[in-house]
Amino acid sequence: MSDNSKITLGKTLRDARIAKGYTLDDLQQTTKIQKRYLIAIEDQNFDELPGDFYVRAFIKQYADMVDLDGAELLKQFDSALPSTQTQEYVDKVNENNPETRSQQRQVDERYVKLRRTIPVIGIVIVVLVILVGIWVAASHNGNNTAKDNVDSSSVSVSGSSSNKAKSSSSKKSSSSKKSSSKKTKTPSFKKVSSTTSGSTWEMTNASSKPKLSLSATGSAWMSVTVSGSTVWQGTLSASTSHSLTIPSSATSVTLKFGNAPATSVKVDGKKFDFTSDTSTSSASSSSSTSGTTTTSSSSTTTSSQVQTVTLEFK
Repeated sequence: MSDNSKITLGKTLRDARIAKGYTLDDLQQTTKIQKRYLIAIEDQNFDELPGDFYVRAFIKQYADMVDLDGAELLKQFDSALPSTQTQEYVDKVNENNPETRSQQRQVDERYVKLRRTIPVIGIVIVVLVILVGIWVAASHNGNNTAKDNVDSSSVSVSGSSSNKAKSSSSKKSSSSKKSSSKKTKTPSFKKVSSTTSGSTWEMTNASSKPKLSLSATGSAWMSVTVSGSTVWQGTLSASTSHSLTIPSSATSVTLKFGNAPATSVKVDGKKFDFTSDTSTSSASSSSSTSGTTTTSSSSTTTSSQVQTVTLEFK
């Protein structure tokens, strides 16, 4: 670059300093750049600076302090400044640039991590290969065992076919017996005794926890007593109902009805018609005198509204 351009760069910085009212001592105190270097920059004696890197760094810092655009000033007078591609400049930039140092540290850390990870990956691969080998060997042994079982079972099939036929026929007969026995076990009610105010009944084939359902065709008061304790009482109206479960420990349940003709009772889903003559059985007693047997039967129909009915579970 020509001498005129060199003088122009230094003069530009000097004029900006004077315009701001700064002395060289002021700039030295603020920028921490020695005064002799500031004079060298204004005179553009760049050889007096410690190195090529400091030429541009000091000029930019000088320009920023006097409110000039340091980057633009360096660009404008680039040809008048020392080359920026020298090794000294590059080393200084890397040393003084935190971002560059950080990037370099990241590269170093990644390299260290990679060196540490490679042995771990190798160990994992070896373990996986061993596990796959064990699995393949176990699968092969399992297939051989399955083949041996198939061969042995095929030998015994012919000899056991007749036994299977016999066992199937016996199972069918036993299942038919079970089904017939299940069919016969239906709940039934039997009257034991009756009075003008109530009756006593027996129920056979009840479930372990009989379910009691009460309903009414009109307004009817009723109560349920189990083992001497009243478990429920209330008044039902037409089209209403109440259900409860009798404990398995109970041997009987006592029902009191304020309007018996309007009351309907079901036990385990089977209707308990405690007011019907047709569903009652007479209690019988027999006595023998001089070889002659006399049998008497009686049935009493209770039709009063207020009744007490005791149902015993057998």
